[in-house]
Amino acid sequence: MFVFLFLFGFGSIKYILMLILIINLNEESLDPVEVFLRQRTLLKIARMAKRALLIGINYPGSTDELQGCVNDVRRMHKCLVDRFGFAEKDITVLIDTDKSYTQPTGKNIRQALSELIKPAKPGDVLFVHYSGHGTRVPPETEEEDDAGFDECIVPSDLNPIPDDDFRDLVEQVPEGCQITIVSDSCHSGGLIDEAKEQIGESTNRETKVSSFEFEIGNCLHSVFVKLLAFCGIGSSHVETREILEVGERDEVVKARFLPLERFITLLKQQTGQDNIEIGKIRPTLFDVFGEDSSPKIKNFMEVILTKLMKRNDQSTLLGKTEESARGYIEEKINDEHYMKPAMQAQVKSDREIDGGGSSNGLFPDRGILLSGCQTDETSADVKKSGEAFGAFSNAIQMVLSETDHKDKITNKEMVLRAREILKKQRLIQRPGLYCNDRFVNAPFIC
Repeated sequence: MFVFLFLFGFGSIKYILMLILIINLNEESLDPVEVFLRQRTLLKIARMAKRALLIGINYPGSTDELQGCVNDVRRMHKCLVDRFGFAEKDITVLIDTDKSYTQPTGKNIRQALSELIKPAKPGDVLFVHYSGHGTRVPPETEEEDDAGFDECIVPSDLNPIPDDDFRDLVEQVPEGCQITIVSDSCHSGGLIDEAKEQIGESTNRETKVSSFEFEIGNCLHSVFVKLLAFCGIGSSHVETREILEVGERDEVVKARFLPLERFITLLKQQTGQDNIEIGKIRPTLFDVFGEDSSPKIKNFMEVILTKLMKRNDQSTLLGKTEESARGYIEEKINDEHYMKPAMQAQVKSDREIDGGGSSNGLFPDRGILLSGCQTDETSADVKKSGEAFGAFSNAIQMVLSETDHKDKITNKEMVLRAREILKKQRLIQRPGLYCNDRFVNAPFIC
């Protein structure tokens, strides 16, 4: 034991506490090898790094403003420190209601995710919480994913981050390192593209919702909201997706959903381009955000450029520099003569856009996603008795508060108990769990 103290020092409280645990082991009755293995395990636990990224976006001042997202982040921050032992210095917070914080733009979120994952080592615990709008972008390829759309989170500058990007980030996590993602946003089921669905109804269904059916659903929802407003229940301002009287009289529920038509409208306002439509969303995003856009969008435009080169006089293009090539794309984005043939040229799958992808068709197995709802559902932003919160985020906090700090809650238990809470609150959203089989009964976070 003294050799152990000499090797690892006396200064760290966590090591002293750990050694107390070791002393309490009945070492005399154990094989020396077993004692060593137990000591090594405890040392690994003590050295384990815990880092988190918390993102809350209320979109203040916009017609699609939310109320509870930043509050979700603050509550989760306190929970990580008090219950799970995270150090405050190891928690990065991005919110849009305080200019002293790093703003949750697409570029900043991607950078923060990269900085979270890059230094990770086996044994580390990583955690990401996102509260904000979600949206769905119809595929511009022949082959759709299980849900038929790209599920995206919506940063404060409308530079979306799709499920493919989350998949690629998760695949960068080293073996033996665990990353848990909680997404309290609409259409968050399947946010880690191709992750195995353990609890949910997003991919395990016989029939899938087509783009046309989804748009029809949006139309019917708008009619329904207007009907409620006519009857004095709720608001006729359809774009805010606000419905009153879901629970008590002072409760306001608003979906954390940015419909595609609203997303396009806001994009038009931000870019000054009036001819944005389905089928031109990704080229427009590339035009606006350039190198700060999603890697998938940049790869998509590279594919489009390649097809343009094949369909036009290559001698006029081969000598172009990267900068002029980008300018060429921007010039041709709204030119039907050039864009239409390229868009009609078959981009057979996401794998062509992703350059083959890194998962080779296998399930990403290093990430754990707890989604606030299914891919075709909305997550609720609730304001009740003056307090605002995300319904799923609040359910997680309720489950934790009902459980002794000494007791571990598995990912499966967390999702099932959250479902029960939301059901009792008469909220029509079903949280999901997406991960490798070995994480289903693993402790939530750590």
